[in-house]
Amino acid sequence: MAVTLKDVAELAGVSPSAVSRTFTKGASVSEKTRQKVESAAETLGYYPNALASSLTTGRTQLIGLISNNFHNPIFLEVFDLFTKGLQDRGLRPLLVNLDDGDDPERTVRLLRQYSVDGVILASSTLPPAFAEAFQRAKIPIVHSFGRLTNNPSVHIVGIDNIECGELAANTLIDRGYRKIAFLGGPEQATSTQDRLKGFLNAASRQAGIEVSHTFASAYSFDAGRAEMTRLLKTDPAEAYFCGDDVLSIGALSAIESAGMNVPADIGLIGLNDMEMSRWENIALTTIHQPLTSIINESIDLVTSLLIGPEQAPEAKKFQCHVVERSTLKPLSK
Repeated sequence: MAVTLKDVAELAGVSPSAVSRTFTKGASVSEKTRQKVESAAETLGYYPNALASSLTTGRTQLIGLISNNFHNPIFLEVFDLFTKGLQDRGLRPLLVNLDDGDDPERTVRLLRQYSVDGVILASSTLPPAFAEAFQRAKIPIVHSFGRLTNNPSVHIVGIDNIECGELAANTLIDRGYRKIAFLGGPEQATSTQDRLKGFLNAASRQAGIEVSHTFASAYSFDAGRAEMTRLLKTDPAEAYFCGDDVLSIGALSAIESAGMNVPADIGLIGLNDMEMSRWENIALTTIHQPLTSIINESIDLVTSLLIGPEQAPEAKKFQCHVVERSTLKPLSK
């Protein structure tokens, strides 16, 4: 039979409530009692039942971790950092995989069934309305990688995608490219829209620049490869800002399959600086997004919301920078 809290109390010579307080974070218990309880628990092989504890405290320590972009390898890194960070803080991630067509209210109902204490929405493509649905339901919510705004309705942690688009265009122009293009992800994604806006803004400020844009069906290798394959049959640009590293790697594959060379024939710059981009056979020049900082800040925010959910929503922006590798020609001297 399973060892119970009462068994531990009897062996330790204390009350069951003392055992309960020992295993309840923040509860008051003397050091002497704690040592007796922990010793008895170790002897009996007792481990506190988290689900039972939630019935007493009203807190499950579950944090819904939502995304809709599982086919993008960058999210292996994102989920690794999120799950470890949450677990290090005594919280338990509940991973939710959404389809783009999923209804926000349905997702709220789903997570309410599990009595989550808070939610992190890890997506740069889901619209603000998705996070706002949790806000209306009074569930603490942080939108990681969300669209920055001066007056956010929920807490947002991420990068300025308009600035990243400008940075990419200026990087290409500084290297002497005069016919440049943006190859983005899904056109309806806010991240795609903002990266394109910044790219066009920067290109318009320079004389003699020919600029165009196109969209892939998804932030995926296959979508990037398919769109670049199509472009190569037309009149391709000299260099492309692919709105995501995995799109860039798909585009790189298509260019090389066509018997062309990167960067001699076509230059590429991505965004994210995911692990695969650093592989020697890829060596993608890209814009580094500080994932670790964004994720740590998101976890800190959702943790603080569990204590004081009355905090006013804020937008926290992190800076990006170009990482030089081998898919663009060097700066002109």
